[in-house]
Amino acid sequence: MGGKQDGDEAYGKPAKYDPSFRGPIKNRSCTDIVCCILFLLFILGYIVVGIVAWVYGDPRQVLYPRNSTGAYCGVGANKDKPYLLYFNIFSCVLTTNIITVAENGLQCPTPQVCVSSCPEVAWTVEVNQFSQKVGEVFYTANRNFCLPGVPWDMPVIQSLQQELCPSFLLPSAPALGRCLPLLNSTPPELPGISSNTSISQGISGLLDSLNARDISVKIFEDFAQSWYWILVALGVALVLSLLFILLLRLVAGPLVLVLILGVLGVLAYGIYHCWMEYRVLRDKGASITQQGITTNLSAYRNVQETWLVALIVLAVLEGILLLMLIFLRQRIRIAIALLKEASKAVGHMMSTMFYPLVTFVLLLICIVYWAMTALYLATSGQPQYVLWAPNASLPSCEKVQMNTSCNPMAQPVNSSCPGLMCIFQSYSSTGLVKRSLFNLQIYGVLGLFWTLNWVLALGQCVLAGAFASFYWALDKRRDIPTFPLISAFIRTLRYHTGSLAFGALILTLVQIARVVLEYIDNKLRGAQNPVARCIMCCFKCCLWCLEKFIKFLNRNAYIMIAIYGKNFCVSAKNAFMLLMRNIVRVVVLDKVTDLLLFFGKLLVVGGVGVLSFFFFTGRIQGLGTNFESPSLNYYWLPIMVSILGAYVIANGFFSVFGMCVDTLFLCFLEDLERNDGSLNKPYYMPTALLKILGKKNEALPGDKKRKK
Repeated sequence: MGGKQDGDEAYGKPAKYDPSFRGPIKNRSCTDIVCCILFLLFILGYIVVGIVAWVYGDPRQVLYPRNSTGAYCGVGANKDKPYLLYFNIFSCVLTTNIITVAENGLQCPTPQVCVSSCPEVAWTVEVNQFSQKVGEVFYTANRNFCLPGVPWDMPVIQSLQQELCPSFLLPSAPALGRCLPLLNSTPPELPGISSNTSISQGISGLLDSLNARDISVKIFEDFAQSWYWILVALGVALVLSLLFILLLRLVAGPLVLVLILGVLGVLAYGIYHCWMEYRVLRDKGASITQQGITTNLSAYRNVQETWLVALIVLAVLEGILLLMLIFLRQRIRIAIALLKEASKAVGHMMSTMFYPLVTFVLLLICIVYWAMTALYLATSGQPQYVLWAPNASLPSCEKVQMNTSCNPMAQPVNSSCPGLMCIFQSYSSTGLVKRSLFNLQIYGVLGLFWTLNWVLALGQCVLAGAFASFYWALDKRRDIPTFPLISAFIRTLRYHTGSLAFGALILTLVQIARVVLEYIDNKLRGAQNPVARCIMCCFKCCLWCLEKFIKFLNRNAYIMIAIYGKNFCVSAKNAFMLLMRNIVRVVVLDKVTDLLLFFGKLLVVGGVGVLSFFFFTGRIQGLGTNFESPSLNYYWLPIMVSILGAYVIANGFFSVFGMCVDTLFLCFLEDLERNDGSLNKPYYMPTALLKILGKKNEALPGDKKRKK
């Protein structure tokens, strides 16, 4: 007896009967007020960061190319000139690596001008045209590719020397707003331009990676042809999810039995396969002593010890599962009964099945706000302009200090240095500006994680409050609130914003630590230090386990908050102690539920995927003209979208069902501790659970004799 008391005290004392308890507490007060204030101040600061980013940011530099003066193509005065033309795009390739050029946005040391259309034919200025006027060679021939403001009567030779007009044109196609040469274009034979094949290969590779216009058009056409069929596939996923939950209500027991027998069968086949492989290799004498230790993991498939170890592991797992079925059959029956009750609860409150849409919208708002803020912050630096000349080594340019700051609105006039211009270089990213932007981006990342985790916590707490009101209703037809989901939502927002923020903050700090650790791991990956790699893997594993534990603890803490209205720490402690007092039931229910939900997701996603594949590939015949599969460029595109959408739908439905099971389970455990089935203290659990436990209620559901 003494040992039992010690065990009870180690995991807290069981809950006592409370005659005033009628499910989720109505009269409650605000919890974790300090954390609530901190969270609201943080959100206010997050809004201020967004306003600052919006005021100083300029995302057009990511969306639109810029000419030599820093003006955007396709915007403002250049609205009718959406494309950027490089006078000598080969200078991009000759001066640096092609990948570096692409990463720097193709800011090449050559004049760049906004044009209404890209050149369609190859053209080079001939020698006899040097003495002619710019208007005769360029403007009258519809070659409007000179810099703005070049006079009509300027000699062509002078415009070329000052880099005011291009000396050649290549047939080009627009890619990401830039005129890039076509694959079959040939470099002209001009000074400073080599016809080396590596240049053409670099341009070809750049075009292959950037010229996604045709692919994007085909993808858009496929979506236009198949969007309604994708919606049909998503509707099928919705119906399958609802049917599976209904199936759990009707045949949960046989379904769980089939799944468990299926796992046993898979393990049995694995044991048989390992034995056959082991026997063959044993007869051949293939042993690890002959092969030795090697880093080639595939070589271990050809030694008998590998299959022997796999055989032993699978046999142990098979034995453990069989022993669980024998000794834990009672708890498995409890898990099945709770699954049935969860299905009934969802059936009574169908609105809960669509609450994931609210969570999805809130998550989308958080992600979009962070993405826009990060984009504006990344483009909030000041543009830098520097002096540049095509031939800075000329004696006439020695007095000019190149790469010094200049004013793009006042282009330099210096006839002694041909082609001297004030061109856009980049955005400032050093000094105080860089540090401020970095700090604000860190603030934004923290805001993203915290708000996402808070939204998920809100959904869990709201659903827990709704399902708890179902369990603690002695008469399901009369005692359940009229709008349990709305009541739980308002109650959670009003009283427990701080508690949700507290739990979300703890999880956020762990996730941020994991992100930092992943970043450090990527930086150290090139070192190839086995000791450092081992330590890093251990840290990553520990943080992963910690994150999983915190998610589990938070989930149950939110259930206790929804029921009793206490602060986060007290709720987490009570939930943990309650679970530890019933650890075996927790493990059994968790595994049975995970197996069922995995099977349900597999059924929904696999069914939709198979149907989509057969339909969009035209393998389903005889459906009539109204149900023919559309003609597609990439049939895999709507299939993948349908599968992804089916997974999102199934995950949303089954996450609600899983939350319902967890809530009812905690309520069931408390029901066992609070009540004894007497007239004054009847059980709230369903009749099926009473029969499994060998208990009964002296008071019938809704009996008015129950002590008030």
